[in-house]
Amino acid sequence: MAELKYEIIEEIGVLSENAKGWRKELNLISWNDQAPKYDIRDWAPEHEKMGKGTTLTKEELQKLRKIIDQIQ
Repeated sequence: MAELKYEIIEEIGVLSENAKGWRKELNLISWNDQAPKYDIRDWAPEHEKMGKGTTLTKEELQKLRKIIDQIQ
């Protein structure tokens, strides 16, 4: 399996943190030297390991915000 290359362009915010110090974060990340995308996933302290997550384009993130804003 090829090595996964990533660069965290901007750390936007922490959504939660568990007892082991892993944090669910929203970041802007460039994966494999591609255009940066918004990314939600769990990260170990110091970002040395990551869990499964999802990436979103700016347009998808804006649609998600509209959906969330509709929640009462």
